[in-house]
Amino acid sequence: MDSKWAAENLQTIRTLMERTAVYRRALAPTMLVSGGVGIATALLGWLRGGDHPGGFVLLWLGAAIIALAGAMLVIRKQALGAAEPFWTAPTRRIGQAVLPAFLAGAAVAVAGVLRPDRIDLACLIGAWTLFYGLGLHAAAFFMQRGVRLFSWVLILSGIGLILVRCGGGLHELDGKTACLWMGGIFGASHLGYGIYLRLTERSPSP
Repeated sequence: MDSKWAAENLQTIRTLMERTAVYRRALAPTMLVSGGVGIATALLGWLRGGDHPGGFVLLWLGAAIIALAGAMLVIRKQALGAAEPFWTAPTRRIGQAVLPAFLAGAAVAVAGVLRPDRIDLACLIGAWTLFYGLGLHAAAFFMQRGVRLFSWVLILSGIGLILVRCGGGLHELDGKTACLWMGGIFGASHLGYGIYLRLTERSPSP
């Protein structure tokens, strides 16, 4: 009985380690895609000279959709290349884990589109950063410690931005400045983390 129990636990540990490696390999290109989309969107918004708050929300909502679609295409391509199913049980669990936080971020965006006159861009960016960090933290169950640390950086950044703005320590952001903030949070940070993951990626064992 003990030997059977030990064998089952060993198989569970091996499976978790293999899934961790797979998700880490998938994470690097998705981070690079998200970072690239974030920087390109920030540059577009800055060159346009800033938008009406409603236009700002629509711009970044479109960027989020593009980044999500790009990430899904990258993961699907990797799954096909490895002759593995795309929509596996762990993938479904990750989707379920991130859904509440992502829905909250989407609800904030919809509210901004419906009532752009009531948008505070600094608080909006803080809320998006917070919800995204919470979603990423929920998805980090099968991933390495670095993903959880990255999610905590986002969570604390979002909370800090909201508190500083509410405390009067940060002036209201204009559209151009807000795009630069978004480019740093959702562009440069993801691109940098994706490069780090790519450089430290281990080659699969033969």
